[in-house]
Amino acid sequence: MEAKTWAILAKRLAGKRLTWEEGTALLREADLLTLGQAADTVREEMHPEKTVTFVIDRNINYTNICACRCRFCAFYRQPDDPDAYVLSEEELHDKIRETVNLGGTQLLIQGGLNPDLSLEYFENMLRRIKERFAIHIHSFSPPEIWDLARKSGLSIEEVIRRLKEAGLDSIPGGGAEILADRVRGKISPNKIGWQAWMDVMTTAHRLGMKTTATMMFGHVETAAERVLHMVRVREAQDVSGGFTAFIPWSFAPKNTELGGEGSTGVDYLRTLAVARLMLDNVPNLQASWVTQGAKMAQVALRFGANDFGSTMLEENVVRAAGVQTRVPLKEIVRCIEDAGYTAVQRNTHYETLHVYGKEV
Repeated sequence: MEAKTWAILAKRLAGKRLTWEEGTALLREADLLTLGQAADTVREEMHPEKTVTFVIDRNINYTNICACRCRFCAFYRQPDDPDAYVLSEEELHDKIRETVNLGGTQLLIQGGLNPDLSLEYFENMLRRIKERFAIHIHSFSPPEIWDLARKSGLSIEEVIRRLKEAGLDSIPGGGAEILADRVRGKISPNKIGWQAWMDVMTTAHRLGMKTTATMMFGHVETAAERVLHMVRVREAQDVSGGFTAFIPWSFAPKNTELGGEGSTGVDYLRTLAVARLMLDNVPNLQASWVTQGAKMAQVALRFGANDFGSTMLEENVVRAAGVQTRVPLKEIVRCIEDAGYTAVQRNTHYETLHVYGKEV
């Protein structure tokens, strides 16, 4: 490994912030194990408690009808497709009831940009969920919220305020892909640009709502654009402080218009480690077993990740792209413990709900 790369790692381990150029150099050139060791050291400094957290939740896709037609997506359908759907309230509540009965504390409700669903539809959905269930609603990605603002003629702030009053508790980081408009123009030309995505998030933060940030990588972006994405999240976090976690996950190419090979496990680990080194102000970094599998997610715990994500009792979008990994609760706990950590069930705000023992 070059002396320049060693110097960059030494700078970060000394507690100094890395530049975009330095992060790009690490992603391109650093030795994998040395990079992982540095990320693990930073992770231990940020989380010295020797625990790994996870949340029990369900990802409910209320509709697969979407006007965006992103080239990387195998999930969306046109309104007249035979398998296009909008969940009924009964179907939605049955899924939520099952989640609550299984100990779930969080709902991740997301769908396509369905032109027939209004802001009032979602306000009613949220109110009726809150009337019936005691559960945190972590739902509706920035593209969905932006689309509601466009259709209603209201500002982003007013839409978020109304959704919050109806029962929305926090916003997931979906729709980020890569926060660079060159990339977005190639993979999702009909979706909002990176600045609009960030405007939704920082507006939510100003209104006292926490969010997460994601990154889908391994398609047409360069290493520099991948790190630029991290820098843009970091810069926003400096101002608003509302991101609770960063969740990088690799593109699943099967059944998509975009196609390609996707990312290797090595590329995933390199990206995860660089994210931990770059994002010095985002407290939590999540491993992605959904796209990488449980074993790689377990390795990720030594490459900077401190969170195992969620049990995800249901997942449809990545599954549509040919990835069908399932990891039951007991397997998540076992993976965490076998990696040398204590498994901790958390809520959406990373507060401890249950500490597991070896008997699980």
